[in-house]
Amino acid sequence: MSKLLNKPLPGGSFLMLLLFVAVLVSAIGVSYSAHINRQLLNTLYGELSDRDKAQAEWGRLILEQSTWTAHSRIETLATEQLKMRIPDAAEIRMVSP
Repeated sequence: MSKLLNKPLPGGSFLMLLLFVAVLVSAIGVSYSAHINRQLLNTLYGELSDRDKAQAEWGRLILEQSTWTAHSRIETLATEQLKMRIPDAAEIRMVSP
């Protein structure tokens, strides 16, 4: 009876080979998954950097726009370049519809 228990199974080596191949494929899959994850993370950080640069540029443009449209600047340009002035009270006429 003990001789029957010590006998290796005929498909045992095939099962070990199959398990080895499965572990090898699994290890390659984990390595590939980690590689893809790192690539995607680098892409994400690049896009976040681009977003931050665009937001900074947007802030500068908003500040520039507020500078160009300031009332004091417009009034200065109107008086100096276009020779415009605020009319006196006697020069104002009311027009009825």
